[in-house]
Amino acid sequence: MASAFEVVGFDHGRAMKNRFALAPLTNEQSHADGTISDDELRWLTKRAEGGFGLVMTCASHVQRAGQGFPGQLGCFDDSHLPGLTRLAQVIKSHDSLAMVQLHHAGRRSPTELIGSEPVAPSDDVKMGARALTTHEVERVVEDFIAAAQRCQRAGFDGVELHGAHDYLLCEFLNEGLNRRSDQYGGSLTNRARVFFEIIEGIRSKCGRDFNLAVRLSPERFGMKTSDVIEVYRMVASLGAVDFVDLSLWDVFKEAADEEFAGRSLLELFTDVERHSTRLAVAGKLYSGEDVRRALDAGADVVELGRAAITNHDFPKQLRANPAFAMRSLPVRREVLRHEGLGESFIDYMSHWEGFVAD
Repeated sequence: MASAFEVVGFDHGRAMKNRFALAPLTNEQSHADGTISDDELRWLTKRAEGGFGLVMTCASHVQRAGQGFPGQLGCFDDSHLPGLTRLAQVIKSHDSLAMVQLHHAGRRSPTELIGSEPVAPSDDVKMGARALTTHEVERVVEDFIAAAQRCQRAGFDGVELHGAHDYLLCEFLNEGLNRRSDQYGGSLTNRARVFFEIIEGIRSKCGRDFNLAVRLSPERFGMKTSDVIEVYRMVASLGAVDFVDLSLWDVFKEAADEEFAGRSLLELFTDVERHSTRLAVAGKLYSGEDVRRALDAGADVVELGRAAITNHDFPKQLRANPAFAMRSLPVRREVLRHEGLGESFIDYMSHWEGFVAD
């Protein structure tokens, strides 16, 4: 049985001191210009203090027009460097791996936030999004790479590409949304091209001593599970990505796709030869027993979301008590404040049914 407190090494960059990662969580706490606030800094660094081997930021937009939610942390401009530098320093001072999740919201960018129509792989009348030109796709690739370099200059150990949840990179993978006729559309290889150009660019510009991850979601938003499995296989065989982060919503659920009926969703990925690429999983990991089940099922890293919100020191608590579980819901506002959440984050969590006690 894999221990949750074993060191996790990677082909590139620093190792994790244990198998616990803070999942990248929307929290709406940064300033309107994308610079980090004291609230967001406190929320993230408190998880480093609490023993997480990896602290990942929320989705951080690589273009101003790629913003997905209010109060989003930015990494698209050098004005973000001072705050990012401060954040990286504090996270790393607790011996945690510090990573930024790079993001473009694509068709899900709210017009009222970005001041223009959102963009997508193809025209999307329902979402009011227009298709990117080939030149604009190439610019997106360049801006993801530039954002990674900016994060490296700020002192972060690495970055993760947000290729899940119907945001721009995920939209390129989706054959129902990507109807392009250029090199970024058509076959799955072409639809995934934007991923691999970004990966190649980051590895080339940031070097071998820089951690690189990719987040994928194998279900929902019209995605075909088989397509995501194949992209996972492609990423794992490349040797340039240190870990793939699977957003499963429930690590232990059965696959929803009829093609894989009766099979565990996680099993579909653990059965794939992943070479030296590590596998991180997120989705309803609430207790020590859940963590152990996920690791025994073949995951290398467990990503905690709700459990990390309610208990900033979940890893330390679990080390002291193998039966530890997250706080029962709903959680009082004063408890969440004590756990390092600012008022904007608490208000955001109040929209999650049954999470915040009034």
